[in-house]
Amino acid sequence: MKASNTQLALATAAALASGSAFADSDTQQLQQQLDALQKEVDSLKGNKAFDLEFGGRVQLDYNYFNGAYNANNDGDAGSDFFPRRIRTYVESEHGNWDHKLLLEFGEGTAEIVLARVRYAFDNGLKIKAGKIREDMSLNALTSSKHINTIERSTLANTFSPFFRWGASAYQYFKDTGLRYAVGVYKNDAFGASGHDEDDQLTLAFTGRATWSSAAPGDVIHLGAWHSYRDMGGNELSPRFARGEIRETNVRLLDYAVGGSTVALNSMSQSGLEFAYQADSFTLEAEYASRYLDALDSANPLDGERFDGFHVSASYFLGGEQRQYKAGSALFVQPKGIKDTWELVGRISKMDATSSTQGTEVTTYTVGTSYYLSSNIKFMGNLVYSDVEGPGTTTLVGDEDDGLGLAARIQYLF
Repeated sequence: MKASNTQLALATAAALASGSAFADSDTQQLQQQLDALQKEVDSLKGNKAFDLEFGGRVQLDYNYFNGAYNANNDGDAGSDFFPRRIRTYVESEHGNWDHKLLLEFGEGTAEIVLARVRYAFDNGLKIKAGKIREDMSLNALTSSKHINTIERSTLANTFSPFFRWGASAYQYFKDTGLRYAVGVYKNDAFGASGHDEDDQLTLAFTGRATWSSAAPGDVIHLGAWHSYRDMGGNELSPRFARGEIRETNVRLLDYAVGGSTVALNSMSQSGLEFAYQADSFTLEAEYASRYLDALDSANPLDGERFDGFHVSASYFLGGEQRQYKAGSALFVQPKGIKDTWELVGRISKMDATSSTQGTEVTTYTVGTSYYLSSNIKFMGNLVYSDVEGPGTTTLVGDEDDGLGLAARIQYLF
């Protein structure tokens, strides 16, 4: 019998494992050993515990910016070329259980972005625990490999804590189009440490409900979410968002500039979502607000509310359609997309001002993406931001607007 390549490799392993394997000239005994090893390998392959899937993404970005974005350098032009995300994941399924581990690598650093264990009940209810994404904001929930702008909206970057340690449950009802998600998380976001002054754990409670009517190229999505966050007396971080260019010298949205930060008992956030798709055209809109409960009730920021919105539209020139995932209530890029262009435009606005401090930022983005294939995408965005509010002069001086250009090469593997 002619041995296969696998069997030849196993023969070498058998020789290393047993000094008598080649000492014995009985080829029949050797063949029996090979057959036994081959059966063991086949059993491992058929074992779901070893059914692993690997993948990841590489995103290389170029940023150019001036004006308010680079106000600390008198508004002169600045630029950078950098790895925006280098991520790899491993996931597996075993019956009703599945897991996923997502790692991000930087220059000399590595971070666990997501570490999830999930169980799916037969009735469609799913529960998951670990470091998971909080279910809020349609734009924030859309994966970075599927977003149609290089950076998410100022709203998403202000309100979403993205991945936090916790547990959640969610369920989609296909007959009605309804979906809900509820979760509890360690609140170590937005300046909170995850503990109060007595070193007690502080938590965030987040829920999202959506309704959708979804068919290929014909989608209506409505959603609402709310999050209550125990801040434990910690100070709210002052700089909310950059203004949709990553490597800028100044973060344009800052509630404390021109005044001071505030220590909070708690913080509440709420949002509304809308999306509409007709063939190649997709429209998305969101509104969200944040309410502050200060540790000191005499603080002028006690009871302050910050809010904002964004509206975006995209269109595929080749007739492709973004896929709507009703079970997760979000959009992903078209499956099998190849050699086509997508056009996108967005306006976003966030108001982080009070009577004497803070800034308000309005950002306009136009851009395009070229999909060489479903794995390789080239993106370009032109971004303009205008800064207003009591803290504007303190933050950016006379540079109250800025222009930026962002470009990206994305490779999925």
